[in-house]
Amino acid sequence: MYRNLFSGATKCLLVQTKFSAFSFWNYQEVCDIVGAKYPAAPLGLLTVAGLLPQHWIFRLIDENVEPLLDEHLLWADIVCTGGMLPQQKSMLEFIQRAHALGRIVVVGGPDPTSQPDLYKEADFLVLGEGEITIPSFLNDLQNGVKKGKYFSLERADMMQAVIPRFDLIRFHDYIMIGLQYIRGCPFNCEFCDVIELYGRIPRFKSTDQIIRELQSLFDLGYRGHIDMVDDNFIGNKKKVKELLQEIKKWSKIHHYPFFFTTEASVNLADDDELLQLMKDVDFRYIFLGIETPEQETLILNQKTQNVNRPVEDAIRKFLSYGFVINGGYIIGFDSESPDIADLMISSIQGSGVCMTMVGLLYALPHTQLTRRLESEGRLFHLASKSVSADDIDQMTSGLNFKTQIPRIQILKNYIRVIDTVFMPSNYYKRVIFTGLNIKPGYKYSPDFKTWCRYLYSFLKVCKRAGFTRATAWYYWRMLFTVLLRNPKGVETAVNLAAMFLHFRKQKEYIVTVTDQMITELEKTGEEAFNRKMLGEERISNNEQ
Repeated sequence: MYRNLFSGATKCLLVQTKFSAFSFWNYQEVCDIVGAKYPAAPLGLLTVAGLLPQHWIFRLIDENVEPLLDEHLLWADIVCTGGMLPQQKSMLEFIQRAHALGRIVVVGGPDPTSQPDLYKEADFLVLGEGEITIPSFLNDLQNGVKKGKYFSLERADMMQAVIPRFDLIRFHDYIMIGLQYIRGCPFNCEFCDVIELYGRIPRFKSTDQIIRELQSLFDLGYRGHIDMVDDNFIGNKKKVKELLQEIKKWSKIHHYPFFFTTEASVNLADDDELLQLMKDVDFRYIFLGIETPEQETLILNQKTQNVNRPVEDAIRKFLSYGFVINGGYIIGFDSESPDIADLMISSIQGSGVCMTMVGLLYALPHTQLTRRLESEGRLFHLASKSVSADDIDQMTSGLNFKTQIPRIQILKNYIRVIDTVFMPSNYYKRVIFTGLNIKPGYKYSPDFKTWCRYLYSFLKVCKRAGFTRATAWYYWRMLFTVLLRNPKGVETAVNLAAMFLHFRKQKEYIVTVTDQMITELEKTGEEAFNRKMLGEERISNNEQ
């Protein structure tokens, strides 16, 4: 007999599937040091929980935090998951496991939205923006429909956004909690899928909505690190300034319970008023898509917001406002010069960016880059759709196309950059640069218990970095240099030293995997490799 899952106390299990331990974002060593289990809470699923019927009974399992047991699945009437390309393998395995136990599976998120055919085994595919498609799914569920696919090109009205169900997580499991303010980006980078998923017209939550979300976290007892997860926080500077003014007032009244991080574009450095407002509410880390030091490549890939903006000058300015920069770089563009490795190393070392994410160019589904490569007959369709066991993010799963520059040359340049910038001597030079030049104006003040945890974490960093042969000299020299010359920069410098514990492990993994790629290419030859990749796709197309 059919049971109406829409009504009554339906038990809904939300599952965040695993990310690789070697991913740039999964800094497990730092989590261990500070007593957390994973860097960031699953904001997407918390938002989904807020969009589903609130008379349901919810439970959330984050596989990056705790194991998913059969009893969790058997408890649920319906299970939901969703995620990004690096989670593709774990999501597909999750669908099979849930079905083996007879559970109804609902799937959404960026990768299923981009590649729904890969997830066709799910009972319900709820694609695009959940605010638009979840109501249609719920209507069908109420009417007894047992399988469906929901998609709309319509954009959600962010002014009507729900408050995520932050009550479903344990705050101490995570280093940071995410909030979303904006969807969409006004820029037009060829390789970016954000503008394909969310559009080029930024859409914002109201200032009141963000304040309500902050208040919700505050009332639940959370204090500390909040990450504004927007792909470009400054997509509309006027709106952001209005928001920051209100956050400043709210934070002052509540004695600055939070500090913030976000992602922005380099043109943030042009606006001193905005920088000061961000400092006033205690922003500390900003991720910048630097991409490449070569101006011609920036222009050809439509990264115009970075053109004629010296990265070194921008970084120094950010440091003067107390912001530490995470920098994203990409190798594998068609127009790269033979000197790209040297230029990238020089850019990274010269700017002092410690947390550097260097990745291989990846043609994400439905981007301008993917459409161009496909028109040129260069796209490896199968490699663009699925990920292998070694693929952790764009740091190992890139170059899913026939390259114009010899592939082996690109991979060797990649290894050279990764190997060089994450040598202990070079990394700690950047830590010293950052520690000496940063001028923090921190507002958030942790309570006594948190201070004790910070002290314990500091001692653990001293033990792991200061008494390991590879880093001991560099660590102690860095610590005393910053302590004597800019004591306010010590907290930042020690945090960056902790991050190196993750980066060194990640570097070793990436170099090993990339070396294996090079060895295989040298055996087969590049032309044979390209024929194989394109030929497999022709066979696949014929079979379909």
